[in-house]
Amino acid sequence: MGGDKAPGEIVQGALQAAEQLGVDVLLVGLPDAVEGHGLPTLTCSEVIGMDEDPGQGVRRKKDSSLVRAAEAVRDGKASAMVSAGNTGATMGAALLRMGRLKGVHRPAIATPIPVPGTTPTILLDAGANAECTAEWLVQFARMGAVMATERFAIDKPRIGLLSIGEEETKGNSLVKEAHLLLRDAGLNFVGNVEGRDILTDEIDVVVTDGFTGNVALKTLEGGIKFIVGKVFEAMMSSDEAKEAAKVLLPALAPVAEDLDPDSHGGAMLLGVDGVCIISHGSSSARAVVNAVRVAKDMVEKDLVDRLRVVVTGAA
Repeated sequence: MGGDKAPGEIVQGALQAAEQLGVDVLLVGLPDAVEGHGLPTLTCSEVIGMDEDPGQGVRRKKDSSLVRAAEAVRDGKASAMVSAGNTGATMGAALLRMGRLKGVHRPAIATPIPVPGTTPTILLDAGANAECTAEWLVQFARMGAVMATERFAIDKPRIGLLSIGEEETKGNSLVKEAHLLLRDAGLNFVGNVEGRDILTDEIDVVVTDGFTGNVALKTLEGGIKFIVGKVFEAMMSSDEAKEAAKVLLPALAPVAEDLDPDSHGGAMLLGVDGVCIISHGSSSARAVVNAVRVAKDMVEKDLVDRLRVVVTGAA
């Protein structure tokens, strides 16, 4: 029920995912929105709005679509939940209903940042925890490394700590303490990285606190959208530009496709006892299909059980 284009695009995406991926998709929402489409449904009487307080919404609206979806995973009626709605409420519903994996300090939002020509860079935490401890950042790194291996088949993911300089003496007290812990954590830690490194093939997992991570994520999204828009605008600016575009478009189109958020399916909430995919608020039907694809893949690869082993062993 959540998202800028809900419920129309969400329902269409669910229908396409069921057909293209061969999976059973359970629509959770108000009866008028989810019934009559030929898919199994789980109806509810409440919706947590995009502008509502996440914590209060989850606690007060126990019959909301987000809470019922998380309960469906907890109860074994679904293998994963996918939402394009209120991010905080999605996280809260997953945490309160699915529960936290034993040994996890705090769940983190892991967002793949597309890097054309190579595998995405996983950024976490991308917004779940505004304030963190150094120990939490180490655990984020462990969980991010598991995700990089299982989702993108990266054998020994390179872990970087987001800072204002590559030197280990740079950064605030949290970064300096986390650097020391990561250095001795048994991970493939390559040291501090800067924001400009996220969109390169030099790093696989970038760890930071949720406040910094969310600012970095939104800045990258805005910058990418602006540049791609300006490039295509320039191509249509004159007859000469349109002729040049005929030559350039075959080369640029795959890059634009790779940078499109709809192509990647969304972020994953790591650390809860179930697969929870958080898709972006403006998700189209194509984005929903890809989000379901990611959910299916993570279920089939037993990502949660692999996280359970890593976290328990590191606790």
